Amino acid sequence: MSDKKLERRGLGRGLSALMADVNLAEPVGESRPRRPDMMLPVEKLDPNPDQPRRDFSPEALDELASSLRAKGMIQPIIVRPNQRKPDSYEIVAGERRWRAAQMAQMHEVPVVVRELDDTEVLEIAIIENIQRADLNALEEALGYRQLMDRFGHTQEKMAEALSKSRSHIANLLRLLTLPEAVQTWVREGKLTAGHARALITAENPIELAKKVIAEGLSVRETERLAKGAQGAKAGGGTARSGKSTEKDADTRALEQDLSANLGMKVAIDHKGEEGGVVTIRYSGLDQLDELCQMLSMPR
Repeated sequence: MSDKKLERRGLGRGLSALMADVNLAEPVGESRPRRPDMMLPVEKLDPNPDQPRRDFSPEALDELASSLRAKGMIQPIIVRPNQRKPDSYEIVAGERRWRAAQMAQMHEVPVVVRELDDTEVLEIAIIENIQRADLNALEEALGYRQLMDRFGHTQEKMAEALSKSRSHIANLLRLLTLPEAVQTWVREGKLTAGHARALITAENPIELAKKVIAEGLSVRETERLAKGAQGAKAGGGTARSGKSTEKDADTRALEQDLSANLGMKVAIDHKGEEGGVVTIRYSGLDQLDELCQMLSMPR
């Protein structure tokens, strides 16, 4: 086993040294670029299938391609040997530059080759995008979910490694409990992450989201809309008792934490000393199977 593997002390610390070594940041002014290991034909490179970024702005790529035509590629692309395709390489960092290089009709690009495992590749891909071009909220949330599902990282470890608050990561993960239609509108920029967060606990998020988009409502207006919808539903069920059924802040926070950890919408109906009911909503047979596996795990 290599010394690098033995000395790795945990998520974030060894990664920080790695990031400093490969210098993922774009060069500024006359700063000296890292010396590439070699030049490779663009067709020898393949994008990372776990790349968190799914949408690349055509305008931004065209602007970058123009810069590459004028000045060439100053910052090399970070790659690793592709285990799935002999004699080719997988992009670790720099997919935007690779795409722009093809638009600029460059036949070869400078690369720095690194031996990295899947965890390091995914971590670097997330960090590169967050630090440079900002993923949209859904892409960032999906990146965090990958780290949790595939590599067992906790929210606390990710927060420490990525210099984010745990609440920031938890809030983004909650977006993944929204219906796919609402998530699509966030990806397309029709809704902001703030709008989406306001809709998480709503009973009819798709209908409310359509209203928000059609009327151009602000985040604050969306929060009032969602709260009003919940109040109307609660009011219909309290006529006989005369008591409010609005949930307390601790119960809502627990619902959100469970929803984020399970990746499914969770509702808690707590009745004090009488106990209560926990409802988990799944969106398909795959999620149901996943839930059954979690509930069947030996203690």
